[in-house]
Amino acid sequence: MIASEKNNKHEPFSSWADDLLFFHPWESVDILKRRLPHWTQAGTIYYVTFRLADSIPQSRVDQLRRDRAAWLTTYGNQNLSKERRQEYYRLFNERVDAWLDAGQGSCLLRHPRLRCFVSETLAYFAGQRYDLGAWCIMPNHVHLLLRLLNDFNLSEVLHTWKSYSAHQINKQLKRKGQVWQHESYDHIVRNPRALWRIEQYILDNPVVAKLQIGEFETSKREQVWSKKEA
Repeated sequence: MIASEKNNKHEPFSSWADDLLFFHPWESVDILKRRLPHWTQAGTIYYVTFRLADSIPQSRVDQLRRDRAAWLTTYGNQNLSKERRQEYYRLFNERVDAWLDAGQGSCLLRHPRLRCFVSETLAYFAGQRYDLGAWCIMPNHVHLLLRLLNDFNLSEVLHTWKSYSAHQINKQLKRKGQVWQHESYDHIVRNPRALWRIEQYILDNPVVAKLQIGEFETSKREQVWSKKEA
């Protein structure tokens, strides 16, 4: 799911990221469980992926859910070894990424005008409700890094993004109906090394998916992580 550090030579660490921005194992965590677990912790950086509603066939989603449930029944989700965590990412997260990169569904965001509604939505409250790091808008999904500001809630921010951009997309297409998958994937970034790997994955995603210029949009904003709360 996360890009390898191999063949990347620049230094990714504390020169541009404060340790306080990462997961704090000694502090409280709020866990909201829907189909996926969602961990939230104040002040940290999140890696978020959300996708179009038709980006993965329902039959694959159902099979993935069954496979994940069986795996968790066998191994659980607490105190996993490094090898087991890597196995989980390979079996489930990387499989979903491969499906998304295959470009299934309507791929509405391949069209520049529709993609623009998403980028404008992400930028609108940047610096007020959240700091944005690297992001990438692919034909059928979006990857991004962000840190919430001023006690704003992650689920509320995601709902605002999806609601507004869906309204604009449907208006442009003169239609009604669901645009985004209701639930998103989110992950608290663990440390500076993980942040660097995730950023590389986001920025390299169009190349991995073999997209052409004009089919995607990316932005790198690494300096935002040097900011601290007033």
